[in-house]
Amino acid sequence: MTAGRPVEAAGAAIRPPAVAGSFYPAEPDVLAALVDQLLADAERPAIASNLAAGATDRPLLGLLVPHAGLVYSGAVAGAAWRLVGPMSPDTPRTVVLLGTNHGAGWLAGVASWGAGAWRTPLADVEVDADLARAIVDLGTPFLVDRAAHLGEHSIEVQLPLLQAVTGQARIVPLSIAAGTGHGAIAAGIRLGELLARRRTAGQQVILAISSDMAHYPGSRACAQATDTLLPAILRLDPVALADAERALVESGTPGLVCGMCGIQPAVLGLAALGALGATRGVRLAAATSADAGGPAGRTVGYLAAAFTA
Repeated sequence: MTAGRPVEAAGAAIRPPAVAGSFYPAEPDVLAALVDQLLADAERPAIASNLAAGATDRPLLGLLVPHAGLVYSGAVAGAAWRLVGPMSPDTPRTVVLLGTNHGAGWLAGVASWGAGAWRTPLADVEVDADLARAIVDLGTPFLVDRAAHLGEHSIEVQLPLLQAVTGQARIVPLSIAAGTGHGAIAAGIRLGELLARRRTAGQQVILAISSDMAHYPGSRACAQATDTLLPAILRLDPVALADAERALVESGTPGLVCGMCGIQPAVLGLAALGALGATRGVRLAAATSADAGGPAGRTVGYLAAAFTA
């Protein structure tokens, strides 16, 4: 894997790395080697059997990927990202990334970066300004707010993996703070309908939801939380997912503060994927932070899934 050239478009807004050196290595050679290893780790036989069961000849429309430090969740995320190239007969050129909003407390909606590029130690990733503009033109709750993205890691950590599997892909980064109710589902449907029109017109586009799973129960309860939410995810049922995640939070499980930290992008994203034409999800891989050497008594869950027509 080799680094690409920076984007030098006049007036382009470059979003600098916020978590290089913490969530992943800042040195290009070290990062490239880690990403190659994570993608190799994702070639496990269990993942291959999951793909076969999911009818991998169907068009890939979306992914669910975790967003912790790459040494913790990168192999699980890699199980999804490696499908962007080999699973599709015509490699998608634009990935719409739905990020979890961890820190922009003022945000009430779906914030786009708008235009320019996102920089990683490997290269710049161009923003698809035309599609980003069309999404914002859908109206409320879609808007442009670059500040909401500046310190956020949930989209940034996906980019080295995306760059490794398809170096020419463009992105539309969207930070999601739209709730989990009817408004979020309606917004997701409008987004999905727009992306469906783009695909019908020949644009190569997929949608990726960035979310970790449960925070911070013991490892067994963490894995059980993923199993509890998985059926609604694979059925692309945003209402059932929101209800199941809420019930988990209220269950009194020791240490658990959420069943899915990206419940908002997941609800909106599942609604979008349904409108885009996805009819089924396939579980690719799952793990907890304990599997990567973290403490077993306080864990975070990771899940990778693919969504097909």
